[in-house]
Amino acid sequence: MSHQIIHPQGWKPAKGYANGVLTRGGTLYVGGQIGWTADQIFEAHDFIGQMRQALQNIRAVVEAAGGTPADITRLTWYVTDKKEYLAHQAEVGTAYRDVLGRHFPAMTMVVVSELVEDAARVEIEATAEITQQA
Repeated sequence: MSHQIIHPQGWKPAKGYANGVLTRGGTLYVGGQIGWTADQIFEAHDFIGQMRQALQNIRAVVEAAGGTPADITRLTWYVTDKKEYLAHQAEVGTAYRDVLGRHFPAMTMVVVSELVEDAARVEIEATAEITQQA
């Protein structure tokens, strides 16, 4: 197999998708992560709580591939409520730094009408360059 599927230990199985795919060249593609836990349960129902969990999920996939948050090169955010995002910029920054530190990769934000999981308020996908593979 030319690519390695990345699935953090202890996470409920992904069905019909991969949480991460690591290429032989060290590029890690992290599928869109939402604000649910490893057991696929939404513990937070607010934007900041779900955003924090989605970023923690990304970090878990990156670390399972042998990387660190500093290896993340791109984040694409999908949010369902632009006004809610803009109204909480200070909390967004605090939560982001708590999870990923002061590493700021290329980012894009897209406002969407809804996400596949009805309870989800944000979905974030990532790309990372892992120099030492798992």
